[in-house]
This record gives sequence, C-alpha cells and structure tokens, in this order.
Amino acid sequence: MPKILIVEDESAIRRVLSKILMEENPSYQIFEAEDGQKGHQMVRDQEFDLIFSDIKMPAMDGMELLAAIRELRPEIPVVMISGHGDLELAVNAMRLGAFDYISKPPDLNRLLHTVRQALDKKELVVENKRLKKKVAEQHQMIGGAQALKHIQDMIEKVAPTDARVLITGPNGSGKELVANALHTQSLRSSGPLVEVNCAAIPGELIESALFGHVKGAFTSAIKDKAGRFEAANGGTLFLDEIGDMSLPAQAKVLRALQEQKIQRVGSDKDIKVDVRVLAATNKNLLNEISEGRFREDLYHRLAVILIEVPSLTERKEDIPLLITYFAQKIAQEQGTAVKKFEKEAIEALQLYPWTGNIRELRNVVERLIILGGSEITSNDVQAYAGKQ
Repeated sequence: MPKILIVEDESAIRRVLSKILMEENPSYQIFEAEDGQKGHQMVRDQEFDLIFSDIKMPAMDGMELLAAIRELRPEIPVVMISGHGDLELAVNAMRLGAFDYISKPPDLNRLLHTVRQALDKKELVVENKRLKKKVAEQHQMIGGAQALKHIQDMIEKVAPTDARVLITGPNGSGKELVANALHTQSLRSSGPLVEVNCAAIPGELIESALFGHVKGAFTSAIKDKAGRFEAANGGTLFLDEIGDMSLPAQAKVLRALQEQKIQRVGSDKDIKVDVRVLAATNKNLLNEISEGRFREDLYHRLAVILIEVPSLTERKEDIPLLITYFAQKIAQEQGTAVKKFEKEAIEALQLYPWTGNIRELRNVVERLIILGGSEITSNDVQAYAGKQ
C-alpha cells in the first residue's frame, strides 16, 4: 500500500489533497504534516513512496525540506505545491531534483496523473536497486586467503582508472567476478558492462558480434546491427576467453583500442566509441604469441595491468567460507532450510584437487545438498562428491 506524505501549512489544501487521493485509491495511506520541520522528522522516522510539499511554510520551507529529503531518501519523488507567485521557485525546485510541481488550487487530472507517474518511478527505482543488489551478491568475491586479498587490493587501485586489465587464471576460478568488480567500482559503473565470450562465438561471426554489420554485408545481414563495442559505449567491454579469438578479429580489436573507433562489417564509416576493455583468458598468451596464435602488439595493449586469479587448490583455506556461502544461496534458490556441513565433511572437501575450481565446488555442494542427509557428513562426501 503506497504511503503518501502531504506537507502543507494550509489545512484546507491538506484536506483537499487527502480527499482526492483517497477517492482515487482507498488503499493509499495518507500522512499529513503542517510544516517542513514536522515533515522532515516524519521522513527521518519512516519510509514514504511519495511526498507533496508546499514551497512557502513556517519553520522550514519547501526548498529546505526538498534538500533534506534528497539527502535522506533520494529515491522518494517529491512533488512541490506552488502558489501563483511561487512558479519561479517551483522551477528551481525541479532543477534541484523535485519530481514535479502542482499549482494551487490543484487540478484533479494533473494531480492524479502526477501521482501515478511518481509512484511508478519510485517502484522502478526500488526494483532497480533490488536488481543491482542481487547482481552484486551474485558477483561477490568470497574468501580471506592472502592471494584473494591481493586481488581485491589491486581492484581497489585499478578500478577508478581507465587502464586496460588482462585477467588470467584457470577455468572456473572466478575471472568474471574480477571483471565485474572492476566495472562496479569504476567511474563507468553507471554505464553498461557488456560481456563477450570469444570462445562461444564462431570465428566467422566474431567480427560482426564485436563491431556490428550493415545490411547486405553478408547473406544473413538483413538489416544494420550494432556490435558489442557500440553497446558498451560509455561503459566496459569484457572480452572473456580472448585467447580463442581469431587473428583477423584481433587485428580489428587492436585498431579499436588504438584509435577508439570501429567500423561495422561491410562499412568504411568510422564510429567513435568510448569503451574500457577488460580481457580474460585461461591460456598462457606468451606461449600463444610464440606459436603465432596471438598478436604480441594486442597483448601489450591489453595487459596494462595483469591480475592472476589463483586456482581453488591455491586458496584451500577459503573452501569452508565458500561452502557456507553456496549452501545459503542454494537454500534460498530452492526455498528450503540451509543444510549444515559437518566439520569432517568440510575437511574432506578441502583435500580434493578441484580441477574445476570454484565452479566445480559449487556443483558438488549442490549435489550434496540434494542427495545428502539433513546434515552433510563425510560419508555423504565420500558417496556423492564424485571424487577419488
């Protein structure tokens, strides 16, 4: 049920607004404050979905209240109520972050339209925050091993810059988590993070995927299409498994990095792009260079900063934390109670080689939770972990 606060020193205006809102939707919870100071206190004490505020009030005027709300609860839309002589102030309030302004006496249709828009916006802001929190949780870097702390320190230093980063490490070790952390802690975090798995795209399609194409460039190009570089404009492009990229595509990526511009397949028109490039690979690119499969000049463009993600066997002290984390996540996903792991079960899992790294550990934890008893024992590990 949406909660709406009306801050207005004229009781007649408060009554009119309350009556209009309740007739529009009886489920609205309407709260009133006779001045800005009381309104400010109410905003401090509880959550609201929408606030109406008069501009000229005793104790604390509407402009001061707006500034205080923007600091306390920036997600709440604030609609200013203005008298005829307050229109210039109302326009200034819009510049300071007010959602809209309503003139006195309020027009019914305009008022209800503004209420619907403001509540829709609040819902979108809240949903966006929820999704961002969910994404952040999915990309948490769990553990306290020294090797992981070193990576986190590097991310803290490197993320605010535009330096290109090459992330290396075995499959399943969490290279994508490092890329996500670099983006979310960067000055580009409000922009897109676009991931390209170079190993999953056939060699003949990788250039189109990265740079886009124009209609008629090849048989199936029935219309112009933007590529991942354009999609990542203003944000970050993450080239995962770049060691699997074809040499012709490498040459085009090199040009894009050097000149900050691209050409769509089938076009000779340059398109400027503002993209930070992160890359990752499980291959030894220096060996790939010596074998003629990777361009040395591209390697040096990408590897301004090198971050090496350790295998799970190099950070076995993090396995208990990871098991607890995965057990909680799996229980949340399945809507079940969290299963505990006996100390002996955890110790047994710490002895495994984990060639599939964190990804493999997550799968084994899920298997044990599904097939094991109410508490996971070392016998469950021996029976279901699938290791010798």
